[in-house]
This record gives sequence, structure tokens and C-alpha cells, in this order.
Amino acid sequence: MSKVFVSIIIPAYREAGEIGKLVRFLMPLLKADGHAECLVIDAGSDDGTEAEAREAGAVVLQSPRKGRAAQMNYGAAQSRGALLYFLHADSYPPAGFLDEIRARAKEGRESGCYRLAFDEPHAVMRLYAWFTRFDLLPFRFGDQSLFVTREVFDAVGRFDESLVVMEDNELVRLLRKRNTFVVMPGEVTTSARKYRQNGFVRLQFIFAVIFVLHYGGASQQLLVQFYRDSIRQNKI
Repeated sequence: MSKVFVSIIIPAYREAGEIGKLVRFLMPLLKADGHAECLVIDAGSDDGTEAEAREAGAVVLQSPRKGRAAQMNYGAAQSRGALLYFLHADSYPPAGFLDEIRARAKEGRESGCYRLAFDEPHAVMRLYAWFTRFDLLPFRFGDQSLFVTREVFDAVGRFDESLVVMEDNELVRLLRKRNTFVVMPGEVTTSARKYRQNGFVRLQFIFAVIFVLHYGGASQQLLVQFYRDSIRQNKI
């Protein structure tokens, strides 16, 4: 029986220096698997992101709109996979991830993510990463990657393109309502570069405030302004 085809979809904006490393990590795994593709969805980066990703072996598409939600939706629409796997440009999935998400989908798990690990030994990072083993909405963000069947992705309405921030958490919220979401025991290792730039405790506090404000009914305009005012070197 043929393997289920998996589309890895990576939204990118000004990721030169990062995206090439990730694609070079993924391509040997995809070639050995034979039933997967890697799509990098750029949004007009001016730093060589597109060329770097293409040189490393990815298919690079230019999204008509900038913004992670729009880019990921565009990538999904252009992809071939029955299983979609959304991954950030600085996050590395564990060994065997392609077969694992296929196996979970075959079990009836329509969507899921991995636990999180950071490339930083700081105690705050280790503590936050430890909590991601629990299926709790405050610990569900895009750094952990996300797999979802195409059928369910379409059924829940895809990523909400009106959201500049919290788009990943909102989609997981909808997916969890179906009671088929799974937190897998492996770890996605992601860069702590933003934490190093902004302070480990300070940035985690900012993210917590954004989460509370969002579910308290704050507008995206307010959240985006707060993000821009609070976080150094952001790309929003």
C-alpha cells in the first residue's frame, strides 16, 4: 500500500540564514521517504530567503498576501498532500516524523503537534518546554509544528487570515473541539533567538499577556500594536 503523501508547508519572511539550513535538513528525509514535498511560502522577502530556500531544494512559492495565516493557507491550496504539516522556518522536527504523523492519522487522529524543545539551556526555556507535553491551549503554538488532514483543515475553515497574531492557537482551538487532536511525545527543536533578543522571562510574559488579551476580546489592532511596541526585531 502506498504511503499517504505529506506536504510540508513553511511560511517564511526574511529568513535568510535560517531557511537554507532547515531545507537542507529536510530534503534527504523527503528523498528517502519518496512521498512528501517541501513548500516554502515566501512573502516578498528582500534578504535572499527565496533564493536560499530554492538552492537548498525546496519548492518556493510567493504568497499573494503577507502574513503567516495567508501564507500557510496559500501553501495548503498549492500543495498535493492528503496530510499537511506546517513548520516554522527555525524549527526542526524529530526523526521519523513523516511516518509518525501518517500512523497517527491512520489511528484516527486528525491533527496534532509535537512537544517543544529549544536550542537554549536556559531554565525558563526548559520549564516552558516541559509544559508543552500537556494538551492545554496556552501551550499550543506554531513553533511545535502542526499536522492536520486536508479534509479537516478545510472543514474547520483553515487559518483565520484576519489574525496577524494568534492564528496558530486559534486553529488548534478549533481542531481540539473535534476530540481527535494529539500531542505526540517527540520534540520539535526550535530557535530561542527571539528570547535571546528580548529576554527569556520578559518575552514569555509578553506572550502570556497577548494570549490573555486575545481571549479576553482584544482587537487584533491592539494586539499587533502591543506586539510591535514590546518585541524587538519583530517581523509583523
